[in-house]
Amino acid sequence: MCGHWIRPPPPPPPLLQHRRREAMHSLFSSKSAIRLQHSSFHRISSFFFLKFHSDDSIQLDEATVRETLVSFNNDWKKAFDFFNWVESHHHFRHSTTTYNNILDILAKYFEFDLCWDLIHRMRWNPHSQPDHTTFRLMFHRYASAHAVNDAISTFHRLSQFNLKDHTSFSNLIDALCDHKHVLEAQDIVLGNNKDLLIDAGFIDSVGKTKISNMVLRGWYKMGWWSKCREFWEEMDAKGVHKDLHSYSIYMDILCKSGKSWKAVKLYKNLKSQRIQLDVVVYNIVIRAIGLSQGVDFSIRVFNEMKELGIKPTVVTYNTIMRLLCDSYRHKEALALLNVMRRDDCYPNTVSYHCFFATLEKPKEMIGLFDRMVGSGVRPNMDTYVMLMRKFARWGFLRLVFMVWDKMEQLGCSPDASAYNALIDALVEKGLIDMARKYDEEMLAKGLSPKPRKELGTKFVIHQEEEAQC
Repeated sequence: MCGHWIRPPPPPPPLLQHRRREAMHSLFSSKSAIRLQHSSFHRISSFFFLKFHSDDSIQLDEATVRETLVSFNNDWKKAFDFFNWVESHHHFRHSTTTYNNILDILAKYFEFDLCWDLIHRMRWNPHSQPDHTTFRLMFHRYASAHAVNDAISTFHRLSQFNLKDHTSFSNLIDALCDHKHVLEAQDIVLGNNKDLLIDAGFIDSVGKTKISNMVLRGWYKMGWWSKCREFWEEMDAKGVHKDLHSYSIYMDILCKSGKSWKAVKLYKNLKSQRIQLDVVVYNIVIRAIGLSQGVDFSIRVFNEMKELGIKPTVVTYNTIMRLLCDSYRHKEALALLNVMRRDDCYPNTVSYHCFFATLEKPKEMIGLFDRMVGSGVRPNMDTYVMLMRKFARWGFLRLVFMVWDKMEQLGCSPDASAYNALIDALVEKGLIDMARKYDEEMLAKGLSPKPRKELGTKFVIHQEEEAQC
């Protein structure tokens, strides 16, 4: 594990040390500490201030540590450096949650051996015992790296942690289905592969309906519509009870496969059987009716849902706003942002993405982005990439850099998609030297750049590209 530790640089001159200590005293005054709670940018910058000039009296709470780790999610070395630093220099006692944060980051970059070192360290600490979440994220990271046998081997090792139970089995199947290993999941469930054999008792304890729903959702995520239909019919043939979740998944499949009218028909059949529907089903129906009949019909179903006493969620509002934005009815969609707050349902990043995807004036997009940040909704990487690509397509390089700078100010470390969006914009403008600089910076971080003839780069296969999710 020592091989992963990053050696600190030599200490700065005494005068610079004194100035930085003064800066840190100011940074951790009461007002600055409050700001630190709300800005990951301050967390990152404060880490580099603190790292080599630390004051042992400074107290770091778990929320600050967790959000700083999240801000380093695209740079595992810095994340791991920070994780060890707060423990050794500030005697911060890591919890299971902070361990899970760092495990997810390390596993994202295939540092699985290091992950297991940490898991065994957790095992002997009464304050940070591994839990189901610990191994759920390991299942997901193994599955995203297409290391199916390692995921299954991990499940078998869980008896060492008293966690080899139906919850872990459910998490394993869910992870495999979530990352397009549905065939392997089916082999486990049906016992078709002797190398993947698992005690049938786990399947019975989870329940055939729940397992079947996971497999159905797995085919949905793969976009294999014929397999979805085949498996749906197979559930009937095998006598598997279909619950409301089964129907909601299949209705979503019908929408995504371009048969939204069939989803509406299935909804009407459920209503005729007097089956009590929930908000998840209504969210899918609102989208299906919007696609097949128009947004005005969706609003009617929305009002019907509210009259039945079913409280809309942020997904409900986002669905209607997306339908309105797709019809270029942005004023009505903006009005919904205020309506949802009155219903104690607050906008999230997806709410604003509905607008960014369809707005066509840079000034409106920048204004809405400022409103988003000002209202406390934190942009994610998809937000930044969407804006940068759109501004680059329109030829506004200054706005691309404005978004890039804002991303760094808000403490979001760029991932491969963000770097590629910026480099593409620079290449398009003929700024090859600057593009090459960012390309090299990207490689130094272990991220996978696109091959570009203009930069003389060739295609190199990196597993990270599939696992950065």
